[in-house]
Amino acid sequence: MKPLVFEAKNLVREFGHGKQKTIAVNQANFKIEEGNVYAIVGESGSGKTTTAKMLLGLLKTSSGVLNFYDKPLQLKNHKDRVAYWQQVQAIFQDPFSSFNQFYKVQDLLLNCLVMKGEKLSKEASYARMSTACQYVNLDLKELWNKHPFELSGGQMQRLMIARIFLIHPKVLIADEPTSMIDACSRATILDMLMKLREDIGMTIIFITHDIGLAYYVADELFIMENGLIVEQGDARKIIENPTAQYTKHLLTDVPTIHHPWLTELD
Repeated sequence: MKPLVFEAKNLVREFGHGKQKTIAVNQANFKIEEGNVYAIVGESGSGKTTTAKMLLGLLKTSSGVLNFYDKPLQLKNHKDRVAYWQQVQAIFQDPFSSFNQFYKVQDLLLNCLVMKGEKLSKEASYARMSTACQYVNLDLKELWNKHPFELSGGQMQRLMIARIFLIHPKVLIADEPTSMIDACSRATILDMLMKLREDIGMTIIFITHDIGLAYYVADELFIMENGLIVEQGDARKIIENPTAQYTKHLLTDVPTIHHPWLTELD
């Protein structure tokens, strides 16, 4: 059995109080093994992004247990958070709110090397940053001295992915990571993430409403509805033989996901 990166036991996250209280995540139980690819799938309001934020340490749990490598996840101060984020990184759906707009592109990338504690010459730093940009089809020369707000949404999302190639975290939590990237480049970016996973043994958790994407990339699925995990397990088994009614509903959007294409000869 592979080491457990995350283990959740009766995990709950609530917002508000009294009659205004909303349970965003309700008694979630799951395990994330090292080196595997997972997808948390659900429509808006299902609790998948709230779950991701708890895994990232951006939200505290209301109750239950959340372990990181067999120890309770406790980020008491800034030093703890920085050390944790060296190991656990994210790609967010909304790149516009993910960057400090006062920083230039090269500063954002250089900060990744600084966070890793690497002391490189200017030439070596530039080479590393340039290579990371090339992975996602960006030219560092064209981005030099530009601020994030001067880039398109797609370019900013690519820039977030380029950061991952610099940091090499143990865990990547990807919230709709290709939502602003054109269809032609989407598969290429996903394949690059898969290659990085193979190269460094990175664990990847995709957060998505697209069960077709989840089937394409994930080893295991967690299907969430109204804060509950209604189905979880091997991706192929769930897609080919769903048991939860909600999973069947999600599959109506992609009815041919695991069937061969028909031709005129058929």
